[in-house]
Amino acid sequence: MDVHQNARTTPHSRQLIVDRLARGWTVSAVAVALGITSKTVRKWRDRFAAEGAAGLADRSSRPHTSPTRLDDAAVAEIARLRRERLSGPAIARQARLPLSTVGLVLRRLGLGRLAALDPKSPVIRYERDKPGELLHLDTKKLGRIDGVGHRITGDRTGQSSKRGTGWEALHVAVDDASRLAYTEILPNERKESATAFLERALAWFESLGVTVERVMTDNGSAYKSHLFRDALAARAITHKRTRPYTPRTNGKAERFIQTTLREWLYATPYASSQERTAAMTLWLCDYNSRRPHSALGGQPPTSRLPKDNLLGNDI
Repeated sequence: MDVHQNARTTPHSRQLIVDRLARGWTVSAVAVALGITSKTVRKWRDRFAAEGAAGLADRSSRPHTSPTRLDDAAVAEIARLRRERLSGPAIARQARLPLSTVGLVLRRLGLGRLAALDPKSPVIRYERDKPGELLHLDTKKLGRIDGVGHRITGDRTGQSSKRGTGWEALHVAVDDASRLAYTEILPNERKESATAFLERALAWFESLGVTVERVMTDNGSAYKSHLFRDALAARAITHKRTRPYTPRTNGKAERFIQTTLREWLYATPYASSQERTAAMTLWLCDYNSRRPHSALGGQPPTSRLPKDNLLGNDI
């Protein structure tokens, strides 16, 4: 070992330094034996001589004084200018300081980005009182499956010939109050598919005694189409759309999709899209009627439905 490559020591090695020097070892011999420099050995020898065992403890490497550090008034001025939304270079020019110094101070104050000046929007959580008051709709694009891939088998043979298998779309409808969910995998996310899914989802919820009053979607083209709008109008259902770039507004659908990814879509390798779709049906039945839901006090979504509505229905 090159004794000049590692000058770091542990509390144990520092005690060894002291013990071996006390037994008559030379500084050089201790340094070679412990793989450290002679300078390091002398440092701990002198600390022990001056302070005893306390001198062998870890201590901050920060210098006792920082002559070049900005005073509090200069730091406060940088902070004031930043709160006026000035950029780093503008602050440096106005305060007559190096840009690197201004950047260092801003990062230390947590003001490195202008976004830090903007108050975070409060998280507003809501839940409708009864099933049917609000139904969340969303989609998730899925790659079609044509055999188990190389990430599972480790075999890339024929991989290039299977590229371009195509896509399909998971459509989900989640009731706000009960978290009851209805899903289908359709060929695409177009208006015809989205509207047909809406019709079947509404019929499924009605079979459970749930009359939908409002539907919430994002601003996708399918949901903004006249076809989708007319389907809602025919049933006198109000359409609510999320604010642009705020997917959390439709958070219950987003969260449900994440649950499907974790517990069904990627829970096991599927040999085909048909096999994956079949697994969805079984998983969804368990999700609705047996799986505990944290937002429902550990009860499944069907616990929020009147018991009479469940008789004779296949959830």
